Amino acid sequence: MRLLTALFIFINCFFVHSLYAQVEIEHGFLQKSGRYFINNSGPILLKSLNVGGWMLQEGYRMHSQKTANAQQELEAKLADLVGEAGKEQFYDAWLNNHCTRRDVDSIAAWGFNSIRLPMHYKLFTPPIEKEPIQGEMTWRNKGFALVDSMVTWCKANQLYLILDLHAAPGGQGTDVPIADYDKSKPSLWESELNRAKTKALWVKLAKRYAHEPTIGGYDLLNETNWAFESKDIHGCLEEDNKPLKAFMVELTEAIRAVDTTHLIFIEGNCWANNFKGIWPPWDDKLVLSFHKYWSHNSQESIQEFIDLAEKYGLPLYLGESGENSNVWFTEAIRLFQQHNISWAWWPMKKIASITNPCSITLNDGYQNILDYWETGRNKPSQMDALNSIMQLAENAKIENCTIRYDLIDALFRQINDVHTRPFKILSAPGVIRAVDFDMGRSGSAYADNDSMNVWVSTGSKTIWNQGWAYRNDAVDIRYSEEQKGYVVDWTEKGEWMRYTFDVVTSGVYDFNLTASGKKGAISLLLDDRINVGQMTTGNEGSGSWEVRLIGQSQLAKGRHVIKVKIDEPGLALSNIKVIMVNQD
Repeated sequence: MRLLTALFIFINCFFVHSLYAQVEIEHGFLQKSGRYFINNSGPILLKSLNVGGWMLQEGYRMHSQKTANAQQELEAKLADLVGEAGKEQFYDAWLNNHCTRRDVDSIAAWGFNSIRLPMHYKLFTPPIEKEPIQGEMTWRNKGFALVDSMVTWCKANQLYLILDLHAAPGGQGTDVPIADYDKSKPSLWESELNRAKTKALWVKLAKRYAHEPTIGGYDLLNETNWAFESKDIHGCLEEDNKPLKAFMVELTEAIRAVDTTHLIFIEGNCWANNFKGIWPPWDDKLVLSFHKYWSHNSQESIQEFIDLAEKYGLPLYLGESGENSNVWFTEAIRLFQQHNISWAWWPMKKIASITNPCSITLNDGYQNILDYWETGRNKPSQMDALNSIMQLAENAKIENCTIRYDLIDALFRQINDVHTRPFKILSAPGVIRAVDFDMGRSGSAYADNDSMNVWVSTGSKTIWNQGWAYRNDAVDIRYSEEQKGYVVDWTEKGEWMRYTFDVVTSGVYDFNLTASGKKGAISLLLDDRINVGQMTTGNEGSGSWEVRLIGQSQLAKGRHVIKVKIDEPGLALSNIKVIMVNQD
């Protein structure tokens, strides 16, 4: 099994500098020293990946947000289609497949040194209304067994595991899918029983892992967004957050009764970012954990958290960030690391997505289910529906996912390396697909006029890849039925892509461009100095796909670079055929 895993990683992660040695090294408990995380080896910057979607299925992640935004709604709709037994069969398969030893091995190989594990309380204990005796605690083994497995896999890979209570009993916020919140039932903040269950769960977890150094710490409550006194339902205008602080102090004291060692991660209100009234610290092993999405990567955007960390001697942990372009990712992580801010990217897997390392294939049968829920037409049979969701669970295995190597490269290598690397092995003679431009920063591997979404800062949303396909770089890509593959489209003047390729045999080569569009101009530059030629289409163009000879050039055997430049907008680009006409 180890040989198969190593082979899988080698084939799929060619850009990782070296494969990790699967030897457990005792790094000791994760601790703090002022602003720094430390262990037995000294200061450590956490580089985490959130394994979201495994224990908790949010609607947007499952593509069901229009009709089933919360997990409980998704469960109800699935049960209606396939029966309660069929629903349970799906969830068993989902939990078995979505995160496995192979996933954790891959996470370590990609360069992460820790995992943040979003947990749904229902895997550990039933809702208060389903307790046989009100006020008592019934425990479910499934959740604890899943965490035990993660601990074992992380230990073997020298990864820290941070436990995150993503969905607390009753729900800790009004943003429905995040905490699987049911508005018809009392929330965490409206029920003493829900708070008692939350405390009992944390005590149970802390007692179970009190002596386990693989556990990096306990993230008490994910993204509370609740109005205690203000009129803002998400808690962004709260001035003192007294109920939130009081409960976190209570949780901390309960945990310390059984575990005096592990760090405790504290998030504010307003999706983790409103810390008014939360500090000063009440324990000497607290971490300030904030979240950041869709805002400018400026020091101003994180200064309030830096100030709090400096004032109170707290390590900073960015518990969630992501859902943006590779350009934003690289820029953000460079900013965080300049200020000694550890980070956790969100999430590892989503269905049919480009913004996370692993994309789960959206199978036709599951899409049919989504369409039925939205329109009420063409209801699938129970057997067809069950087969469809079981196929989705099978697709969730990492070996069946599409790995976004460009994204992983942006999270790690591109932080300190301005050079480009081939996205795929390209050679001449041969065909260079337009979408296979080099991996690297914007300005090095490509240039695109729309490179990230910072709507929180600007109030205006920007789509960096208008086709939402193939890669998470800023280049616009879509699938073309005519070309039976992905193509670059929505080109704008001044944009360009760079391709590194190897010439097998020296000689004279023709460069043929396959493009479509009624107007536009594209030129090719070889090795940053030779103008190969230009393809220009005026208003008389047909708009259909055409193959045109752009130019001819002498190529010596070895490595070369070609840059495709958009001189005038309007053309979509499929490929460049490099054909040898004379051998030296």
